[in-house]
This record gives sequence, C-alpha cells and structure tokens, in this order.
Amino acid sequence: MTVLLVALVVVLVAALSVWLAATANRLDRLHVRTDAAWAALDAALARRAVVARAVAAAIRLDDVSADRLRAEAERAESALREEREGAENRLSLQLAGIDRAKLPLALTAELLDAEHRVVIARRVHNDAVRDTLTQRRRRLVRWLKLAGTAPSPEYFEIVEPSLSDSASAPLPRPSARVLLFDTERRVLLFNGHDPVRPETKFWFTVGGGVEPGEDLRSAALRELAEETGVKLGDDGLVGPVWRRRVAFSFDGRTYDGEEWFFVADLADPVHVDTSGFTELEARTVDGHRWWSVEELRATEDTVYPVQLSHLLPEVMTKKWDGTVRTVR
Repeated sequence: MTVLLVALVVVLVAALSVWLAATANRLDRLHVRTDAAWAALDAALARRAVVARAVAAAIRLDDVSADRLRAEAERAESALREEREGAENRLSLQLAGIDRAKLPLALTAELLDAEHRVVIARRVHNDAVRDTLTQRRRRLVRWLKLAGTAPSPEYFEIVEPSLSDSASAPLPRPSARVLLFDTERRVLLFNGHDPVRPETKFWFTVGGGVEPGEDLRSAALRELAEETGVKLGDDGLVGPVWRRRVAFSFDGRTYDGEEWFFVADLADPVHVDTSGFTELEARTVDGHRWWSVEELRATEDTVYPVQLSHLLPEVMTKKWDGTVRTVR
C-alpha cells in the first residue's frame, strides 16, 4: 500500500512538473508574441506619422492647421510609451479633419494604407495582450509566479478610423462621471464590453453622456441615480476634480470624449440598483463591484482611467482645492 501511495505521489508530482513547465513555456511564447506585436504596431504608427507629415506638407491647409498636424505627428513619433495613446489619438483627430479630396491621389492611397496597417496591427497586438493576460490571470500561474519578472502587457487603446469613410470626424461626447466611494473607502466600478468586440472587457466608473442643455453636475447626479439608484443633492458631489480627454470607438462609432469626474462619499451601505440602465447599458455592462486601491493596483484587468489606482489616494485623503486635474 505504501509503495502504491509513493508511486501515486511520484506520478502526480511528475504530472504537475510537466504542466508547470508547459505553462511557463506557453507564457514565455505569449510574451514573445506580445513583444513582436508591439514592435509591429510601433512600426505601423511610425509610418502613419511620416505620412501625416507628408500630408501636412502637400495639402493646401491654412498655416495653423498644417502646423498643428505636423506638430501632432512629431509628438506621436517622440512620445514615451505611457504617453503614446494620447499622442496617437490627437494625431487621429487631426487626420480625421483633413479634406482628403484635396490630397494628391497617391498620397490619399498611402494615408489610407497607413491607417489600415495601424488598425490591423493594433488588433493583432490587443489580441496578443488578451491571450497573455488570460493565461497570467490563472490562479496557479499567479500563486506560483510562473510569469516570472516579465511585465504585464497592456492594451493599446486608440480610436480606430472609419476606414469606409475616412473623412468622417469623431463625434464630440462630453460626459460626467462619479468616483463613488462606499463606507469602506472602496470605489464602485462597472465591468463591460464593446458590442463590436465582446471579448474585450474593461472596468469603468459610474457616469455617462451629458444631455443637451444639461450642466455637468446635473448630468453626474442623473447618471448616478440611473446607474446605481443612489440619489444625492447638489452638495453630495465634490468637483469636478479630474478632466480626461480621450478618443475612443464604441459600437462601431468613433468619439472625441471629454470626461469630467466628481467625487461622492456614501455615509451608509447601499444596494447598487441597475434597473435604470438604458437598453444599450443592459446589453454591454456585465457586472459591478467595489474596489479598494490595493485591489486596483494588483489587478491585471483593464481599468479606465488608466491612472485610477495611482490618483485615488490623493482624492481620498486630501480636501479638494478647486483645481481640476488632467488625467488619462
């Protein structure tokens, strides 16, 4: 019996060792794939910047517009990795406003090709990041630290041009958002997806678009009530404490977003009531939970704003001085 037990333990240890080795090798290949995908995306973005500068030189723009396009292209080329999304989005906005009918035919074709390559490279890169993060998030992988010292890859979130109508500009979308804290000083986030890319999940704060004629504070209070059931008065919000400018795509439409963030602290525990969701929200929001700062810092999930875990402590511990901080 003892011999049989020892043999069984040996078999189990051998099987576990094989699984660990295979998983580590798979993780290594996934990281290599992600690095290669980023290199390809970086090259595609660099080419688009070069073409953008050629467009600025070739088209009959007023001097200010030409200089702005050229400047954004140069900023995108030299931006650090953590600043790259914002720089590339600003370049996308400039390119979206170009009247391509005024461009030489060959340059129009080159610009369209460059944009196609960026779209393809970005999707390949984000697919690689998704597969890598899926593997890294497995419990045994995290517990045994099988990913080693490899940094966690990040999605590259820039708006994709409408390639069927490259001249169409993103739709402006002002929105009011709320950093809602519970009695344990945790922030409420929703988890959702883009209906065009349902496999890509992300976490985001309470809030939504500002309706015509509505001020930011009223919009924040309305969105808070509709999405959570929490009803506050005007004095229940502090801010806006942050402003975030972001270009993004959702449900096949591109947007030039301007987000304003308020802070709300709950004095008592609440039950989050999402019965006020719109039809689109009901289809695309998959759940919600309260997050501590420590949990946000530890997660490998995609969270917006991307600086949330780093900026929350200041909001939680310091009295607002009336300054609106720009975040990303």
